[in-house]
Amino acid sequence: MMTESTFKLTYATMFNPPEELHTRFEQVLADLKANLGQEHGMIINGEERFAEEKFEDRSPANTDQVLGVFQKGTAQDANDAIADARKAFPLWSSMKWQERVSLMRKAADLIDQRTFEIGAVMAMEVGKNRMESLGDIAETADLIRYSCYQMEKNEGYIVEMGRDPLVGYTATNTSVLRPYGVWLVISPFNFPAALTGGPSGAALVAGNTIVIKPATDTPFVVHLLAECFRDAGLPDGVFNFVTGPGSTLGQALVDNPDVDGVTFTGSFDVGMGIFR
Repeated sequence: MMTESTFKLTYATMFNPPEELHTRFEQVLADLKANLGQEHGMIINGEERFAEEKFEDRSPANTDQVLGVFQKGTAQDANDAIADARKAFPLWSSMKWQERVSLMRKAADLIDQRTFEIGAVMAMEVGKNRMESLGDIAETADLIRYSCYQMEKNEGYIVEMGRDPLVGYTATNTSVLRPYGVWLVISPFNFPAALTGGPSGAALVAGNTIVIKPATDTPFVVHLLAECFRDAGLPDGVFNFVTGPGSTLGQALVDNPDVDGVTFTGSFDVGMGIFR
């Protein structure tokens, strides 16, 4: 049987994992259970931020288990996160795309290295079995790497086009796709890793800055992903992580005129409300 070090976890291989995978998962899960209930801040402009009001993140499998305490961010927190993302945009968007690719690959590598730690949190926070949880984390790293691959394949999306076929007329045409601005990444509870990391990776590698808001049911997994972005060395303000209710924090994010785009996965009503 393959060892854990050579086993590539995907949704196709998850049905026949090596025994070492289960052993490692049980160890990490035990460590997690011994350290539940800690408080976790938001990340705005590279700094941890705490709010006056908090909310508890409880396991759906056992609602007596408090997984962590998170911040009930305010409209001011939302506006600050967007303002800092806007300030960081000129530096990040003007950085060579190869440098952005390098940083995002570091983030993907960190997600891979922390697969079991993040996967154990997902199992307890979302209620998925361990293989579904680990598969979601592995997919997250792969999605980020795919965006990096596309940037390289398309040479930063600066492509020389054909010349005009007119006799006696010479012109050089170049297609240039540029970073768009500040994006919101609003992710769902059921795939909190892949549907946060995938859109975030694509936006970031293309030179946009982001504000991430997870579902209030799953802030823990997304907080761990945000730490991977931070630890990979992304400049302050390039990514921001906020938590809180959609009715207040989320609405303030969507209503802010400095937001250039939104990627959202969730209910029809909320999605159409954002669209309108």
